[in-house]
Formats: sequence, structure tokens, C-alpha cells
Amino acid sequence: MNKECLLYDRECVDCGECDICDLDPEKRCDNCCKCLDDIDEYRTVYLEEFMDIQEEKEMIENFNNNEKEKE
Repeated sequence: MNKECLLYDRECVDCGECDICDLDPEKRCDNCCKCLDDIDEYRTVYLEEFMDIQEEKEMIENFNNNEKEKE
């Protein structure tokens, strides 16, 4: 199974762009986390993604329930 690109909606092409440091484009990311100004900001991004996933699950569940009611 092929990897999915972390930055773009495509299959990974091993370009290495995801390994570049956000603060210093000449540096390879070493997960120092200096690019994360505040841990709350990081959590907010995570929560937004989580909420999107939850909303999608609810929509699918509602659709499935509506389909069952039609039968």
C-alpha cells in the first residue's frame, strides 16, 4: 500500500517537502517543536480536525438511519 502525502491530496512521491523545517528551509525537521508557538494552538488544530471527523461520522450515521427508515 502506498503512503499518502502529508501536505497535499495525493499519493506520496518522496519529494521530501514534508521533512523541511518550517522555520529554516535549509534544515531538515528534527521534531524540535520550536515552530509550535503555544501548545494550545496545537491542540486547537487537533480539536478542529477531531470535530470534523465527528461531524462526518454523524452525517453518515444519519444517512444510514434515514435509509433504514425508507425500507
